[in-house]
Amino acid sequence: MRIYLYILAGITSALIGWNIGQVFLSDLGLLKRFPEMVLFPCIAISIAVGMVINEIFISNPTRPKLCLRKAIIPFFIALGLGAVLGLVSGGISQILFIPQLKIPAPIIRVVGWLIIGISVGLTEGLTWRWETVEAGDPKRFWRRFTVSLIGASFASLVAAILFEFLRTKLTEMPPFLQAAEDPLGFAILGLLLGLTFSLTNSPSYLVALRAGAGFEYTGDTFFDEEEANSQPQKTIKLLPSYPVIQTNILSFVSDSEQEKIEEGLSIRLPAKGKITIGSDPDSHVFIPDIPLHIADLEIQKRETFLIPNPRFFRLIALNGNRLGGSQKKITLKHNNLITFYPKDAEFTTNKIYRFVYYNRFFDPQG
Repeated sequence: MRIYLYILAGITSALIGWNIGQVFLSDLGLLKRFPEMVLFPCIAISIAVGMVINEIFISNPTRPKLCLRKAIIPFFIALGLGAVLGLVSGGISQILFIPQLKIPAPIIRVVGWLIIGISVGLTEGLTWRWETVEAGDPKRFWRRFTVSLIGASFASLVAAILFEFLRTKLTEMPPFLQAAEDPLGFAILGLLLGLTFSLTNSPSYLVALRAGAGFEYTGDTFFDEEEANSQPQKTIKLLPSYPVIQTNILSFVSDSEQEKIEEGLSIRLPAKGKITIGSDPDSHVFIPDIPLHIADLEIQKRETFLIPNPRFFRLIALNGNRLGGSQKKITLKHNNLITFYPKDAEFTTNKIYRFVYYNRFFDPQG
């Protein structure tokens, strides 16, 4: 569905831009001698705005008011960058069309379309900073920015080459098809840009744990007596009484430096590997009061498994139901609720630690 929405947004935006350009050229007679100076900015603005707005609404499909608030700054950035770089594209094309330069028209059109693609890629990459808190990670932001820019440039270059090939075939077609040459070409440009952004805009992580109820508990440090008695040969750490993550393995979506787990924060999980959960100081997800090792998360390419410790499976609940047997592996699904109970409350307790598991795109601002 995400790919279809991007493709539809790309085609629609390109055709809207082309039609607006025709209004200026044909109906208003604006710069009829220099059509690229009008047409290219209209198309660049329309596609840039369309891609940015599409990304925002896809990220938060059930919150239109939030989308509208988030879209204000990206909208004006897309408008400005599209206008400036669209004018640059049109200006370069007009200069290259000077007869004395004797530059082939296909090369000029390819250059113009390439600059349009660059403008859309720049806009999409830059405005992402205002679309989600995930962009607060500098490495993630620049990786996304680079991929968007390169992807859009490549897509526009391919679209321009396909358009030039199409032009040679349309000369053999009926006149009504020849008249649709330009809108068809720009529709191809929008299609390829939409397809590209549907792939490049995918998040860098596919699985996450969002902290829910129970993670508001805080306190000072404590010394785990059970840990000391069970592993006397081990140097015991002075542990915090609040839950934390190992920042060398895990990180939060909104703050890559924070280690304390707080309600509402989302833990970005690795694409592959095993995450340990418990009150052991070496646990990847450290939660006080629960057993030293209560469970593991085994993350594979397309699936994530919850592996309970057979000794403490009754202290784990999935979607509100205590585990009824010592299952070795439980396949997790999107939006599953995972609850951990303290080690001294096997049957009834009001104190819990709950996560929500996500295995698809998750916008932390949504």
